[in-house]
Formats: sequence, C-alpha cells, structure tokens
Amino acid sequence: MRCISAIAAPLIVIFMALAFAPAPAQAFERRVLDSVVSVLPRWPGHAAGGQPQVSPGTEPEGSAVAIRPGGYLVTALHVIERALDITIRLPDGRHRPAEVVGRDPATDLAVLKIAADLPVLEDAPELELGAPVCAVGNQFGLGLSVTCGVISALNRSGTGFNPVEDFIQTDATVNPGASGGALVDGQGRLAGILSAIFTKESDADIGINFAASMTLVRRVVDDLIAHGRVIRPRSGLRVADLSRAERGQLVGARVVAVVPGGAAEGAGVKPGDLITEIAGRRVRRASDITAAIYLQRPGGRVPVKIERDGTLRTLELELPP
Repeated sequence: MRCISAIAAPLIVIFMALAFAPAPAQAFERRVLDSVVSVLPRWPGHAAGGQPQVSPGTEPEGSAVAIRPGGYLVTALHVIERALDITIRLPDGRHRPAEVVGRDPATDLAVLKIAADLPVLEDAPELELGAPVCAVGNQFGLGLSVTCGVISALNRSGTGFNPVEDFIQTDATVNPGASGGALVDGQGRLAGILSAIFTKESDADIGINFAASMTLVRRVVDDLIAHGRVIRPRSGLRVADLSRAERGQLVGARVVAVVPGGAAEGAGVKPGDLITEIAGRRVRRASDITAAIYLQRPGGRVPVKIERDGTLRTLELELPP
C-alpha cells in the first residue's frame, strides 16, 4: 500500500489548493459592485431594513441588480412582496426610493425603478458546468459581499420554489439578504439573479443555491417593463411526469390532454405522446416543458420532439399571440 509521509502530505494539499484556487481577488471586476444594490423594504410593523437576524420569508433586506439604463433594477419578488415601501441603498451608500414597475409571481421576479442610472452588466455567454462564478449580494443585511464557487447544474426546474423555474445551480455561498443579487461569471458578466437556497432544517447555505437564468430574467423583465406583466404563450398542452414504472425505460414527459383548437392540437400532438425535447431543451420532467414554453413569446414557433408508438418525430407548435 502506498502512503504519503507526514511532511509530504501538507505540501501536496497546499499545491492542490493553489492549483485549483479561484483567481486572485484583484481579478474580480470591481465594476460588478457598482451594478448591485441593497434593497431595504419596509415590512408591516417594522422599519426599513432591520437587524441581520431573520426568519424564512421575512428578510429585512435584500439585493437587486441594474438590468437596464434609466434606473431599472431586477430583484427577487419575495424580497419586496409584502413591503409597504422600498428604499434602495446605492453602492456609494446613498438612499433612493424605489417604485415597483411589475411583478411576476410565477418566476419570483420583480422590476423596480429608481432615480439613479447605474451601469448595466453584459450578459454572460453560454454557461458550462464547472465554470467559476461569484455571487454578489447583501447577505444577512450586512452590505454587499462576494462569494465564489462554480456552476453545479443548468436548467434546473421542478425544485418546488416557483411555478416556473430555469435555475442555475451553484455552490457559491448564498444566505438570506442575497436574494435578488447577481451571479456573475469569471469576467464579471451577469449569469443570473440569485433566487433561492436549497436547505432542509435551517435557512442557511449548504452549498446548493439557485439563480434564475438570464434567459428567463430577460424574458420576464422585457414584458414587465413593456406591459407591467408577463404575456404568457398558450401551448394548449397538458403534461405530466412519467410514472415510476415508465421511468425504468423512458425519459421525457407524457401528454395527458390537448386543448381543443389550441397550438398543440394544431401541431398534431396527441394525448399519450411522449415529449422528449422542446425548443432545443431536453425534457426530463413536466416542469421542463413549462419552463421552455414560458421562455417563448406569443406568435413564435417551437419545435417539439415526440415519441408515439415507438416512432420518433418532430412537430412544430405555433404559439398564438
């Protein structure tokens, strides 16, 4: 049996730590901090902001990110959902009142507007598993901080947080108060908006954290600014997860019904079809279809791959405006 001496072991540990350590602190783009703000909602019965001590669903402070020029910010809806009014603490410490432009409960996203123009970060290009990312937010109401990790998973849905989910999973440390903050890549480009912590018995980080993807964020933000709400496409599909027995042989989601006269019926989809891919997104569960459809705009066309009677075919949904 080979072994490592007491002297060599620490040296190897140090070497590995250096080899796999994140980029030096100076490599983090300082400009990212100029695009993230602290959100101080005034909850019923409480002053704006508050002490770092929190209980689930009642964070005294949160975070938001500049999403468009002109003072537009995006945040997580649960940060401001019950707020009587909202104050934004700018990166330089000044305070500004914020108005709510729009809310989308389906994705837990909201758009705010303030009388201050902050720099807007470039969106990150296509993300890859294992790529380094950093979370920037007002964790525990202590002010903006940066924690780093990697992308653990992409296109997460069905986690149970929101009706519509397109999450990036990361092990970058995220705690209450960071919701609505920025997930950025190694070049300081915006990869997602911090949304949720997956935990069991305590509202604290255990390394499984979620950020709404920028594809979803941009889709929601554009509609909230233009219409005050998200204009949802209608697929005419009713789908369900496969049974436990079916999952032994199949992957996808089962069509349980189609709306008469709807897009699915027009495309030739039938009850009993197995959907394996939609809009280029692989389907593992029904929630993947929900997310893929939500990302589309009314009037668009969506390719759908199905399996029927052992035959694979591709259909096209034309989503009504």
